[in-house]
Amino acid sequence: MKRWALTIILATLALNSAQAASCNKSRDYLLGSLGGDLPEPPQAYQALFKVCMATAAMANVKDAFILKDGGIAVIPKQDSVPATAATLSTFCTAYPRGILRFITRKELPQAKSIGKVVQMSSTGATPCRKIMGNSPS
Repeated sequence: MKRWALTIILATLALNSAQAASCNKSRDYLLGSLGGDLPEPPQAYQALFKVCMATAAMANVKDAFILKDGGIAVIPKQDSVPATAATLSTFCTAYPRGILRFITRKELPQAKSIGKVVQMSSTGATPCRKIMGNSPS
């Protein structure tokens, strides 16, 4: 029984480390490779790193990344309307000024390259302000 519990704990830690790796890699890529070509100051990407880490730990999130334009991109575990709505609700409640972009199945090959995924645009995603009803008129 103890071995089984230990195995579950180690698997959970490994999964969280893998998710954290994408947040780390996307932040490092943005600040290292694109340092002078960023629309936001470096401090904004450090703050987005914390959002990315918390997002990666959400129930329906398989992986999370920081986007160059300031959004957070996620690969969902389940690609269904209820699962997506629940993830979006959780994210927007925690980060009412955030933008969460779901990576589609068609875009999954791009997600294998940090350089390509950080360049994805979040302009097609609805900002949490608008979802939560706090959008400026």
